[in-house]
Amino acid sequence: MKFAVAEHDIESGAEGHQPVMLEEVLEFLAPCAGGRYLDATFGGGGHSGAILLTPETEVVAMDWDPEAAPRADRLKRDFRDRFLFLDANFSDLGQAVDGPLNGILFDLGVSSFHLDTPERGFSHRFAGRTDMRMDPRRGHPAVRFLEQASRSELVNAIRDLGEEPAWRPIVKSIIQARGSGLLGDTLSLSRLVVDAARGPRRSRHRSHPASRAFQGIRIAINREIQNLERALPVAFAKLVRGGVLVAISFHSLEDRVVKRFLRRMAGQPEHRRDNRAQQDRRKEGIILTKRPLRPRLSEIERNIRSRSARLRAIRKGAEVAQ
Repeated sequence: MKFAVAEHDIESGAEGHQPVMLEEVLEFLAPCAGGRYLDATFGGGGHSGAILLTPETEVVAMDWDPEAAPRADRLKRDFRDRFLFLDANFSDLGQAVDGPLNGILFDLGVSSFHLDTPERGFSHRFAGRTDMRMDPRRGHPAVRFLEQASRSELVNAIRDLGEEPAWRPIVKSIIQARGSGLLGDTLSLSRLVVDAARGPRRSRHRSHPASRAFQGIRIAINREIQNLERALPVAFAKLVRGGVLVAISFHSLEDRVVKRFLRRMAGQPEHRRDNRAQQDRRKEGIILTKRPLRPRLSEIERNIRSRSARLRAIRKGAEVAQ
């Protein structure tokens, strides 16, 4: 079944926001009358709004960014009791969301709202306080992490989570800059990272030289990988038989977590070192994407930030051969 969504509907009232791979999401979720769906990452509400265009559907949406709640007001007005917004992180969906669900969407990473708001501190392009918290009501800003973290914690953030080849000089520069005030402003932090990465063994960046380091710091302070690993099995358990889980990731670490989870649910080896016997595996679903889907060229031209998106999907129970 093809889903055609008008451009006005895609925007869903959130200025500047374009939901990534919307047509593909609707193809996999195939919203139907009476169906109940979870948008675990509400953002600008584009995906939620598109699902609700199918009559008699219900959507439960979650987001731990306090600025997302006002954006949900339009959907509350338009769809009333068919739409429920929860001010919560998807790692808490076990307690926050009741099943059963016909479909679940995880649209991971940061949104345009985060990147285009300098005071949130996510972007290396704008001057702002180095914060980077998805929920600024909790935890500590990134600048505190940079000033106080141990060297091993910085290495984990820059090398492992940021996948930055030039991690050594960057970590060294961060430690040397402590107490100088340079770490508290995103532009000065960006310049520090760029200067370090341009050393004798500088990495060849396809994007901005500071983007990987900023990514790693953001993932570390928000515990994004741990939250995803916790949420996926809980979400899958809430699906009805035949229900579909869709996940859109924007970097290899997220995609690896999603890929391994889907393979585990499909009774397949999670990775090359997974040598468990077949009788030790449980086949609970069918993977719908042999390889991750990427955005169409037309979408990338319309929304350059979609270029790194990777979509994977799994159907629970239905067609599972025992």
